[in-house]
This record gives sequence, structure tokens and C-alpha cells, in this order.
Amino acid sequence: MNKPHSLYQRYDAHELTDEELVQHARVELFHVTRAYEELMRRYQRTLFNVCARYLGNDRDADDVCQEVMLKVLYGLKNFEGKSKFKTWLYSITYNECITQYRKERRKRRLLDALSLDPQEEASEEKTPKTEERGGLDRWLVHVNPIDREILVLRFVAELEFQEIADIMHMGLSATKMRYKRALDRLREKFADTTVE
Repeated sequence: MNKPHSLYQRYDAHELTDEELVQHARVELFHVTRAYEELMRRYQRTLFNVCARYLGNDRDADDVCQEVMLKVLYGLKNFEGKSKFKTWLYSITYNECITQYRKERRKRRLLDALSLDPQEEASEEKTPKTEERGGLDRWLVHVNPIDREILVLRFVAELEFQEIADIMHMGLSATKMRYKRALDRLREKFADTTVE
């Protein structure tokens, strides 16, 4: 009797918690992907939004999302549940975004060295979707990269401060302090607009 198949028949993925889905996925993968697919469905939109705000364009965000989903697929068997699934997922996302950001920065330096205009290429990547996001993106360009990451994890991924601290390998008080200072800077810069 195939155990993963019998598990697959007995549960409705939509009704399970993340932790229950992780348990099913660890048993089922790679024969059955139902639990994994439900986990990805739950976080797909937020995952994309986090990536797009880190990286500034939809093309790179799509690439990073695909990479994150593959890492989750192959990493679930070894996920021990020491943190919440959501925290683990955004930790992977954070690391992949940093890797992509560094690649882009190296690419821009190369374009500059070759006397090419990186702005020209960047403008081609802007889509109506990028334009529509507005809101938070308008604020994020005014803070440094580390503070931007904290704000994105807090507002977009809706993580707790301890989860953000764990993902960014920072102390809890340092994370809260950077968050507060970033908001204070934004309040000063945009005194006529409210930042929550």
C-alpha cells in the first residue's frame, strides 16, 4: 500500500494549517505535490510582492519567485519546523532577493564601465503593474536597503519583529530600532502624509 497516496486521498488541503501541510508534503514529496501546491498558492501573491519591492521590477521578481518555489520544493523534506513555515519561506526569499540584487548591481557596474546607460534598460522593464503598485514603493526608495528589507517584511509579508530579526540575522532590539528610525525618517520627509 502506497502511504503517500492514501494520505493524499484523506485530506482537504484547503482546510489544513501550514504546519499540517508541511507534514503531509514531507511524506508525499515527490510523488504527490498537493500539500506543497497549497502552501505555494497561499503565499504566491505576497511572495511576488515582497520580491518586486526588493528588486524593483516584475521580471526579476518572477525569476526569484520561481527560484524560491524550487528551493521550498526541494527543501521541505529537510524542514524541521523549528520556525514557522512562513518565516522559513521568507528567509529563503530574503536570501534569494539579496543574491539577485547583488547580481543586478554587478550588471549595472558592468554597463557603466562599458558606457551603456543602465537607466535605458531599467525603463524597458517597467510595466503597468509596477506603476500601479505605487503606495509603499513610493516610500521605500527613500530608505537604505536594510531598512527597506525590514519595512517590506513587516508591511508586505506581515511578519513579527522576531521573525524579521531571525531572517535578517539581527537582534530583536536592533530590528525594532531600525524599523522605528526608518518610519521616523519617512515621517520627516513626508510631513504632510501619514506613515503607519
